[in-house]
Amino acid sequence: MKIFILFLMLANLIFASNISVFKVEGMHCPLCTTAVKKAIKELDGVQKVSARLNTKEVSVVYDEKLKIDEILKAIKTTSYEGVEISTKAYEK
Repeated sequence: MKIFILFLMLANLIFASNISVFKVEGMHCPLCTTAVKKAIKELDGVQKVSARLNTKEVSVVYDEKLKIDEILKAIKTTSYEGVEISTKAYEK
């Protein structure tokens, strides 16, 4: 039983997640948010993406192996510029 608990703790460290919030100015309709979410979801390591049109913010939950620069590049493929507002460890 102790080994199983140790394994779960180790797995949680290995597969730790972050959550980052990005400001994406220029999004003005639901199609804009859909395009940005789709571009980000295609990245390996992304677990969840949500976009709020009224605040022009996109939240991304992702594995630690994924870098912020990769997310920003994905946003840029949709012709929008993203700016990181915050990043912290994501606790389930």
